[in-house]
Order: sequence, then structure tokens, then C-alpha cells
Amino acid sequence: MSTGDKVVIRFNHGKLLKGYLKKFSQDSRTILFEEAGVDSIQEISVQELKAILFVRTFEGDKKYRERKRYEHRQRKGRKMFVKFKDGESMIGYLEGDMPWEKGFFISKPDEKKAGFFLMPADEGSNNIKVFVIGASVKDITAIP
Repeated sequence: MSTGDKVVIRFNHGKLLKGYLKKFSQDSRTILFEEAGVDSIQEISVQELKAILFVRTFEGDKKYRERKRYEHRQRKGRKMFVKFKDGESMIGYLEGDMPWEKGFFISKPDEKKAGFFLMPADEGSNNIKVFVIGASVKDITAIP
């Protein structure tokens, strides 16, 4: 059995891999990843990725429909709406500091970090948290 966080990594071109994160840092430009069922570790450039999904199970629940709204009870963190370059969107709560420069508009990602953590708004989601790769984001909005 592998050790490490159970993740699904989504590539910019649509491919996904399920496995275990062996080495990861918000500041790193690469990750070490072991695909489930494969006995080798590969180094993957973060620039190839759209997001790293930290999951409860690899299978998920195909019948479950994730709620795309904020619940009444407040979770820790700032409400965020993220739109990816491929048209997909995600809502959740920002974990940590604002990943973009603040101002009237949120723009210019912090180039020192590869991305930021987003906690899903739906607590029933198979995703525990998502590491969003900054280069894959088209637009990000903080919701008051």
C-alpha cells in the first residue's frame, strides 16, 4: 500500500491520473507522484497541470451531484469563484492568503507560488481540497 495523499491530478489537456502525492509544495515547480497500481514514481511539471484534487476515494460517487452554492453555515476562509481557461468553474473557500494582487480587480497571480488551495463549498464532495494551479485560471473572483 502506498503512503502519501490520495489525489487525482488533472492536466491542462484533459488527462487525469489517480494516485499518491509523494512530494509537493506550493512553491515547487514539480511534484513527485505515484500512479495507483503502478510501482514507480514520476516527476511532473506543475505547469502541465490544471489542478490537484485531494480526494476521499478514487471512485467517488457517480450518482452524487455536487452542489454549486455556498451553504448557510460559514466555513473558514474567503468565498471564491474560479473560472479555468478550459471553461470549467469551481466555487469554494480560499485556504490561506489571497493568491492574486489585491485591488479593485483581482489580477496578477503571485509568481512565487504555483497556485492556491480551495476548499469545496459542498462538504459532501469527494474532494477534500483542491490545489488550483494559477497558470490554469482564467478569472478569479472573491465573493463578499
